[in-house]
Amino acid sequence: MPWDLKSDRPIYTQLVEQIELMIFSGVYPLGSKLPSVRDMAQEAAVNPNTMQRALVKLEEDGLIITHRTSGRTITEDARMIEMAKTKLARQQISEFLAKMQLMGFEQKEILTIIDNMVKEMKK
Repeated sequence: MPWDLKSDRPIYTQLVEQIELMIFSGVYPLGSKLPSVRDMAQEAAVNPNTMQRALVKLEEDGLIITHRTSGRTITEDARMIEMAKTKLARQQISEFLAKMQLMGFEQKEILTIIDNMVKEMKK
């Protein structure tokens, strides 16, 4: 999964989001060892301190565990991952619905648009 960083938002925040997506999608499976901070920073083309900050945030959120002598691993707590995944989904949906309402769409119209798009994706 390539790093897709944009200049419109803080890099640290984008790193957190992208690592979360890698965890949720299984790129980094439960219990797997993460590359070193330097390796991840080099791959993402960011300062190691910025990557370190993102990893500390993910550790605070319970998605990553730091081991003093062997680096960092993804949590093995599937429930924790599922809760974080659901929280992110709810945030994304909430932002989407707020924008749709600002554009003047009613609930039924929003659901119709979503339904049509899901049908198109299945083709």
